[in-house]
Amino acid sequence: MANKLNSLAHTKWLCKYHIVFIPKYRRKIIYNQYRKDLRDYIRLLCQYKGVKIIEGHLMPDHVHLLVSIPPKLSVSQFMGYLKGKSALMMFDHHANLKYKFGNRHFWAEGYYVSTVGLNESTIKKYIRDQEKHDMVVDKLTTIEYSDPFKGKVK
Repeated sequence: MANKLNSLAHTKWLCKYHIVFIPKYRRKIIYNQYRKDLRDYIRLLCQYKGVKIIEGHLMPDHVHLLVSIPPKLSVSQFMGYLKGKSALMMFDHHANLKYKFGNRHFWAEGYYVSTVGLNESTIKKYIRDQEKHDMVVDKLTTIEYSDPFKGKVK
């Protein structure tokens, strides 16, 4: 356990959080070029604040992060920074997004956060398998309907 601890000048710490946040109106916007750019922006912003990304996954309509945040930063302070700066970076790089998201609001208000204790491996597995689970559920719930107006013509 001692090798997992991080340290500041007078502090030993192990603060890990599972965070989930969504784009405004839960739009399925995180794909193709947006996904790659957003991943790079999140990595860069975390690096600036000294936050270590342990596990992360970008879904089309939400973001999962397992991060280690130093105790000098509160979770809300970090999330305000991450969502605010990443939104500005996205709008600066992709000008066409301003028509979909007015007033430079890329992210919805709020986020989900939970502390991670000794069940870190369970959270990592959940984040990795989230997309696989969604695909399986989509396949199970997909019902193909036939068009009643297209019938046999005599």
